[in-house]
Amino acid sequence: MAPRAAITGITGQDGSYLTELLLEKGYDVHGLLRRTCDLSRSWISHLYRDPKLQERRLFVHYADLDDATTLRRTLLRIRPTELYHLAGQSHVGLSFEIPEATCQLTAMGTLRLLEILRDLPEPTRFFHASSSEIFGRPEVMPQNEMTPIAPVNPYGCAKAFATQIVRVYRESYRVYASNGILFNHESPRRGAGFVTRKICRAAAAIRLGLERELRLGDLSAQRDWGDARDYVRGMWHSLQHSAAEDFVFATGQTHSVQDVVEIAFAAMDLDWKACVKRDERLVRPAEPNRLIGDSAKARDLLGWKPQTDFRSLIVAMTESEHRSLAAPQPFQPQPLPWRIV
Repeated sequence: MAPRAAITGITGQDGSYLTELLLEKGYDVHGLLRRTCDLSRSWISHLYRDPKLQERRLFVHYADLDDATTLRRTLLRIRPTELYHLAGQSHVGLSFEIPEATCQLTAMGTLRLLEILRDLPEPTRFFHASSSEIFGRPEVMPQNEMTPIAPVNPYGCAKAFATQIVRVYRESYRVYASNGILFNHESPRRGAGFVTRKICRAAAAIRLGLERELRLGDLSAQRDWGDARDYVRGMWHSLQHSAAEDFVFATGQTHSVQDVVEIAFAAMDLDWKACVKRDERLVRPAEPNRLIGDSAKARDLLGWKPQTDFRSLIVAMTESEHRSLAAPQPFQPQPLPWRIV
């Protein structure tokens, strides 16, 4: 029998790449979707339209993270061997505007899943996508699995709770539950509200004459940016390990927002200084700094390492945006090729 994986947040950047990876490895994949999700416009649309996958290897289920009853019923039906928890409100800037919703989904949603896992008839290996935002403004560089948690924004606080509760359930109830402490990771599928995608899309749009300028907040802000496809490999490796543990996934290198700007605009043969304007309204109330990850544990125990360099990643994202904007495809709503179970 094929292994069964369940994924929350399956339609997002990480969820879509993880789905592709697991299907390649012979899994049956079950996606848990919020009720407002439009599958026909998601990153897994190319998969669920494939007749070879229709109700055979890829399945989707409506189950919101704030609906414990439906979550429980759905997971009892699936009985997954692995559960990858990627869903939640993941935009740091937006978390200042909707802190309660961020904590409800990101923190309490994780707790609900862990409570359900305790009651499943067969053991399920659980992966929680944590974040470097839990470290806030750390005193040490780089950060690893032992670095103290000290978040400085609502999103980081929600992830800090979720990360700790995973550790509590692992130690108290012997649940196989792992945290992947993911530093920033990008791809052409990055959400439109994130700064890397915003920059790459703006560079392509300005090149095509669709826009004239790009407004940004703090250009000096730095992050450890990697490729999302490398990081989903790390997720899978985490659950193949003999024991549940926490792992940092990072490149060990930092780059500034300005670095992203320079590479993206150079890829479009543009002078970024003539196009980019600072907008004080976009500066966050509290900004983490000195975030750079030490992934030595993942490298030693899992054999994991990043494969894509930063410049190649940003160029690929920008070129993808240019292709999309140069030949946009009109949206045509289509019925789902199979029923949602």
